[in-house]
Amino acid sequence: MTYPRMCVDVAVQRGVDRDTLLARAELAPSRLDDPSGQVSLQETVQVFAAAAASTGDNGIGLAVGQRMPLTAHGNLGYLLMCAGTAREAIGLLERFWDLRGRSAALEVKVEGSGLFFELLPEVMLPATVRDLVLGSMLGSMASGMRFILPGLSLMPEIWLQGEPMASAQTLDDSVVLVRYRQARAGIWAADAVRWLDSPLPTANPEALSQALIQCERESVLLAPGDTLLRQVRELLVLDAEGYPTPEQLAEHLHLTSRTLRRRLQERGLGFQSLLEEARRRDSCHLLAASDMEIQRISQLLGFADPANFTRAFKVSMGMTPSQWRERHA
Repeated sequence: MTYPRMCVDVAVQRGVDRDTLLARAELAPSRLDDPSGQVSLQETVQVFAAAAASTGDNGIGLAVGQRMPLTAHGNLGYLLMCAGTAREAIGLLERFWDLRGRSAALEVKVEGSGLFFELLPEVMLPATVRDLVLGSMLGSMASGMRFILPGLSLMPEIWLQGEPMASAQTLDDSVVLVRYRQARAGIWAADAVRWLDSPLPTANPEALSQALIQCERESVLLAPGDTLLRQVRELLVLDAEGYPTPEQLAEHLHLTSRTLRRRLQERGLGFQSLLEEARRRDSCHLLAASDMEIQRISQLLGFADPANFTRAFKVSMGMTPSQWRERHA
């Protein structure tokens, strides 16, 4: 409920009538006013789309996220503020991500001396709506990073996959840099590995224990969501024989191959797209974390011809494997 409420507040501050906006989003005002209420992902999307249309600002998602303090995320936000180090905070964020980010999965990756916080949508959304929703989440994450690490010269970059937003109200680049037309959505924090074990100024061990109890309780009470995509992503692990086949995945999930294929299609994704996602993830890791020859990496990833790997990597990441390794090694 946090994101749609803040989205409506931002739109109202820009002169949009609240009731008109909610009517356009087909959401009853009472739903938004209920402190314990919840809205579905589809309803959240409708609120953001209505706000963008009403304000003429398709970058409103970023503005919404940047206005959300960590405390807006309830127990999870307080937990992150009380963590002792950035490394501990990241681990807690990954552990309890579902409390606030159920529309997308979070993957935190070490790439060279930097960190990439990638958001992977759990459902297929139109590009403009996708960037509205993910932009709000990434804007909030970037603001949170700078809040808990104020003493460091951390300048996170928000990466979005869509076209530059012709926003009526643009963002201040001194707050956060936004890059568009990227191969993946997330936050890039260059040279961030060195501050992973830096003590946080808001660290509070006693409060951390209490916040941890509350997050664990909230996690237990949370209704289980649609975890199929997450399960498939977790099973697509590279080993000496390559990646699991669709048949092997289906067997592990106690499904028939036909049922798995149908359920993935219902979510707007297929096995091939998830496999390409895993290949991109593992190719980046192998290029940054090892001196393995590119030809060998292409073989491990299932490419018979290294040229095909280079071509696919360039389409996905915007540069060749050699160029990526040079930049992130």
